Amino acid sequence: MSEQTRCLWLDTTKADYVTYHDEEWGVPLFDDHKLFEFLTLEAAQAGLSWYTVLKKRTHYRQVFAQFDAEQVARFDQATIERLLQDSGIIRNRLKVEAAVNNARRFLEVQQQFGSFAAYQWRFVDGRPIVNTIRGPHDYQATSPQSDAMSKDLKQRGFKFIGSTIIYAHMQACGMVNDHAIDCFRREQIIASYASLNLG
Repeated sequence: MSEQTRCLWLDTTKADYVTYHDEEWGVPLFDDHKLFEFLTLEAAQAGLSWYTVLKKRTHYRQVFAQFDAEQVARFDQATIERLLQDSGIIRNRLKVEAAVNNARRFLEVQQQFGSFAAYQWRFVDGRPIVNTIRGPHDYQATSPQSDAMSKDLKQRGFKFIGSTIIYAHMQACGMVNDHAIDCFRREQIIASYASLNLG
């Protein structure tokens, strides 16, 4: 695990965190099912560390219908109350209610744009933004693109999708490549862009 140089923020003593960094974080994602999962988990993270949510991810999948947006959109108040008793997730009423609300809004976006991915990637003109991260001071919490996407999502009725949450979502889904310049994943991910249909 220690042979490769990785981003400084990563706690390399946590094997599951390393796997997430090495296999998922920053990889361009166009699958709506996974995008809904990330959007839901990023909203749950608000005010907490990402690792706190990552540890609960498997259980979230179990109780949130494997992040099937159509099923989550049908969750009723009784289901929400049951979820709020489940210690395997973040038991915050506003966040749980937001997840159900956002599933319904997610389906509306799919209906309008054909896919959530098509909607989401518009905010970076269909191409990942590659930042130059040399140290902790180079990371940003928001961007003009996350500001614009957050504002648009709010207008569409989404909850818990402020610009900081959306920027984290953009990093996770590869709309932004924020791997440090000496992290082995940075160039690997850049090389993968050639195989993508980025228009």
